[in-house]
Amino acid sequence: MKISIVGGSGYTGGELLRLLVRHPKVEVTQVTSDSLAGKPLSRAHPNLRKATDLTFTPHAELDETDFLFLAMPHGRAMERMPDFLRRAAKVVDLSADFRLKDPKAYEAYYGVKHPHPEMLAKTVYGLPELHRQEIRDAVLVSGAGCIATAGILALRPLAAAGVIDPAKVVIDAKSGSSASGAEGGPASMHAERSGVMRLYAAEGHRHTAEIEQETGLTVGLSCHAVEAVRGVLATCHAFLAQPLSEKELWRLYRQAYASEPFVRIVKEAGGVYRMPEPKILSGTNLCDVGFALDEHAGRVVAVAALDNLMKGAAGSAVQSMNLMSGYPEKMGLDFVGLHPI
Repeated sequence: MKISIVGGSGYTGGELLRLLVRHPKVEVTQVTSDSLAGKPLSRAHPNLRKATDLTFTPHAELDETDFLFLAMPHGRAMERMPDFLRRAAKVVDLSADFRLKDPKAYEAYYGVKHPHPEMLAKTVYGLPELHRQEIRDAVLVSGAGCIATAGILALRPLAAAGVIDPAKVVIDAKSGSSASGAEGGPASMHAERSGVMRLYAAEGHRHTAEIEQETGLTVGLSCHAVEAVRGVLATCHAFLAQPLSEKELWRLYRQAYASEPFVRIVKEAGGVYRMPEPKILSGTNLCDVGFALDEHAGRVVAVAALDNLMKGAAGSAVQSMNLMSGYPEKMGLDFVGLHPI
């Protein structure tokens, strides 16, 4: 199957390429970037030296293809999506442009009026753990946000079972600097990022809309920047609707994730890595989830960790591509991480 990537010079574009150039069922034929047109892919992604001889092509020279990935900044795919769908049989968009079902949510969270609201209902939210069959049948899939993915997977078993108060959920999320993209602003510079534990979104973070859409909960989300390149850690505080035992919590999480190829339940009694930790997930498509029961406060602390560029972006996108194309879901995604790192 022939694959093209629009906007392949950024971090998520680089991760897509790292996965796809080794994928046994696809051939990457085009990667677009106006700023790097004519330059080898290794100019933006030095880890790909000798992995591919491709060069970047201008956006205007995008050819028809079997499958198209869009790794563009938010807001760039909205207007052009009908054209992209004419150029490819199937599309995965890694931006936020088609994640939300409610057009009004784009005005509230992104400050724009969506130009193609009629397409939102036809787009599948690209989280296989929730929408596997819909993704298999989809023409257009919108990749989930990285913080949203962690929050949703941490809370999903509790929300689905109806054991928590749906109006009282708080998420404290921490993310690495790569989440800002290759062209992040001054706050992403080393001089400003080094050593920080910065609350950059006390409320109103855009991923709130995704989490609420996919869980049915009312969520208070606060996001922090920490000194790490990759990784998201979402610590979710959910208050119980009725008393629940730890054994019952284990049952809920095992029922939800026992058969999921990329979700692991991490809750150990001892050792260094007793709960989910983003560091050991770098480069993997895994999401580790864990939980703790706080009987004193009547709450569950649900935790999820992932690599924001992988399970939070490119890895999940390739997982969706596999499903949409009839390939084994884990194909090309079997890297299990490094320790120590």
